[in-house]
Amino acid sequence: MRRRYGFILVIFIGILFASGCTQQQQGNVIKVGMILEGVVNEKPWNEKGYEGLLEIEEELGVDIEVRENVSTDVEISKAVSELVNEGVNLIFGHSSIYGERFYHLAKTYSDVHFVYFNGNYYSENLTSLTFNSHAMGFFAGMIASEMSDTKQVGIIAAYQWQPEIEGFYEGVKYQNPETNVNMEFIYDWTKSEVAIEAYERMKQKGIDVIYPAGDAFSEGVIRNAGKDGLYAIGFVSDQLNIEPETVLTSTVQHVDRLYLLAAKKFNEGKLNGEILSFDFKDDYITLGKYSSEVPIYFQKKLNDSIEKYKETGLLPNQY
Repeated sequence: MRRRYGFILVIFIGILFASGCTQQQQGNVIKVGMILEGVVNEKPWNEKGYEGLLEIEEELGVDIEVRENVSTDVEISKAVSELVNEGVNLIFGHSSIYGERFYHLAKTYSDVHFVYFNGNYYSENLTSLTFNSHAMGFFAGMIASEMSDTKQVGIIAAYQWQPEIEGFYEGVKYQNPETNVNMEFIYDWTKSEVAIEAYERMKQKGIDVIYPAGDAFSEGVIRNAGKDGLYAIGFVSDQLNIEPETVLTSTVQHVDRLYLLAAKKFNEGKLNGEILSFDFKDDYITLGKYSSEVPIYFQKKLNDSIEKYKETGLLPNQY
């Protein structure tokens, strides 16, 4: 009898151990979904988001779902309903436009956690991931001002509220107060042809360094700058390979890493409904590779400035 009870006890412990391992491995994540305004391969921002989703699939061993071309309230509600019905309990909205609608949907789907980018809406099961784009723009402005011979630089942005605009201006003026900053706004994230028209107007004003602060149109502007023998600074992804003699460096937002971070936090029960901000100090924003056109001494100066910012939280004009 003793041997039989011992055998049963071993089986019982084995079941508990196996069950514990399964729960530890899976955690809270069951299935992960992503909603996009456009399509996955449409622009660097979307591609990097999808790369993050693939990293979640590989590292956490969960299934993923994607819904493309979702922008209106009706489309967002429909996409969320479909994802939830398919067992998704962590949904990424890959844009700031999803914040308000997610805020209302989060009340209906209380067992689902919603995540989106660069907004002020949050609740118990809604998280906003934001980048400190002001600092990113500042360091882009420094290198633009340093590398300009005409002392005319330009920034093309989608909207006036983008934090990198003010940062760019401050960085330009910090590096050289005599450098003039030209600005153009597209009022849309996707209209590449309008951005090219803005670039042509700036070119007529004598700008020789351009910062296209919109991932949908940055590549087009960079290619035109390459044809015209001007400099450019990449945006969101490392764009040096597009025009190696044109792109001085890039301001890179590692959104793919943030996807994985958020999924891991959710899986561990540590993803709270709040606004989470990320910056150079977290290595979720970095500069890309430098062009050989950028003098070594200035590369070192810029790198040292970034390291000091990571340590102190102060930009060079705040010392």
